[in-house]
Amino acid sequence: MGRPIGTVLHNFAFLLYAVVRWKILEMPSPKKISARQRVVAQWRGVDLEPIETAKAVRERGADKIVSRVLGDMKIDSRRAEIEIVKVWNSLLDPAIVAHAQPANLHKGTLFVNVDSNAWLSEIVRYRRKEILNRLQLSFGKNYIQKISFRIG
Repeated sequence: MGRPIGTVLHNFAFLLYAVVRWKILEMPSPKKISARQRVVAQWRGVDLEPIETAKAVRERGADKIVSRVLGDMKIDSRRAEIEIVKVWNSLLDPAIVAHAQPANLHKGTLFVNVDSNAWLSEIVRYRRKEILNRLQLSFGKNYIQKISFRIG
């Protein structure tokens, strides 16, 4: 959580470019069946059409490659985590924001890292419900159901 969002987005854009370029370059070249193999297959009575279509490289558009890469990288969940951090920083008291930051969202539970035992105790005892209510108003009760605070 210590890196600025601009740096994270720049690193992500570079990573996305590298992965897309790698996916495009990793496609094997189509291997043609030689004339000898074709004659032998014809003599044996084997139809080579299914084999040729299976070995042929299917062209894929950049949009399909990018959507697959984004799916593999779970971009939607990362975008949601960035949005949670933005809302956390704008909705809550600056004293809480200085000592506690959201770390992860998993199955409706928001995990928050707190920097000391004193602040953990303060937040859990007196501020937990207030924080949960504010976040649920922003994101919905189904999206954030619980908050778990931990030292970290």
